[in-house]
Amino acid sequence: MGKLTGIRVVDLSQFLPGPMLTVMMADQGACVVKVEPPAGDPARAQGPFEAGHSVWFRNLNRGKQAVTLDLKSEAGKAALWALLAEADVLVEGFRPGVMARLGFDYASVAARHPGIVYCSISAFGQTGPMADHPAHDMGVWAESGLLALNDGADGTPVVPGVPASDMTAGLTGLAAVLMALIGRTQNGRGDYIDIAMLDTLLPWSAHIAGLALAGGPAPRSAEQRSLGGAAFYNVYACADGRHIVLCGRELKFARTLLTDLDRLDLLPLAEAEAGPAQAPLRAFLAATFAQKTQAEWTAWFHGRDVAFAPVRDLRDGLARSGLIVTDTDGGHHIRPAIRFAGEADWVPAPTPARD
Repeated sequence: MGKLTGIRVVDLSQFLPGPMLTVMMADQGACVVKVEPPAGDPARAQGPFEAGHSVWFRNLNRGKQAVTLDLKSEAGKAALWALLAEADVLVEGFRPGVMARLGFDYASVAARHPGIVYCSISAFGQTGPMADHPAHDMGVWAESGLLALNDGADGTPVVPGVPASDMTAGLTGLAAVLMALIGRTQNGRGDYIDIAMLDTLLPWSAHIAGLALAGGPAPRSAEQRSLGGAAFYNVYACADGRHIVLCGRELKFARTLLTDLDRLDLLPLAEAEAGPAQAPLRAFLAATFAQKTQAEWTAWFHGRDVAFAPVRDLRDGLARSGLIVTDTDGGHHIRPAIRFAGEADWVPAPTPARD
């Protein structure tokens, strides 16, 4: 039994945002019917593969029931209406206008099932000048202005390591769906939710958006306290080509480290404005960390009250996380981050095969 046992979800989404939303519901006991087109969710074909399934597909679709429907056919449409008759939630991730052309826009569905909570996820929302523009995650990053801050040493934006707007859309969509379900218990009505990936990503910039938000200049990474302009919130290369980070700008951390490096005279620079004023301190730390390997610095920092971490590769990070669980087929899962007191150890549900 999970927190969402008894909730029925029809999931028409593919790839990342919608499946992330609905797998979190499935992990908590919701009955999620994943409706796939005749060709299947493209994520099924995305390698690498393990135990008969795409690792990507497995981790975003476990615990769901897969149903193949051709929604352009009358039989497929009739089958979807039958599923919706028992559903509490509908999640779709088509481009704006597709559901209306199929006859399953919110107005049509709510006319038959007024209690439905209907969530649409798209790059730029269902209305407005960008609604019809195709884009995946990096396009949203680019339009938001945040990709410009994800720049390398030469100032050129680089491809993000994590599809943040896909994930923020899934998380924000989940929160909205749960809010709507709670609201339904109070008024008996469902609701329509328009999730734009762009809208879900931008609020995450509040800590750096100050001047731009107030109409001033856009921030530059090299001058931002949390984007590379501060010496004690930065990445440094070690002698072996690996890296470490200093990840806490509090003065107590700077005082500890600079005392132990016999350069307490540089402490005032740690309090200076991020950017050029801290350049001498960044240069000193860069030269210092280049003298030893990552392993040597990790050992040196052990027990010192300094916010520090070695930069690990993803395999090492996953192995150390304690989040990896193996299912009965030998497939690996990243366990849910949400855990409730008193729950039994989490066991991954089966990966849905094509019906």
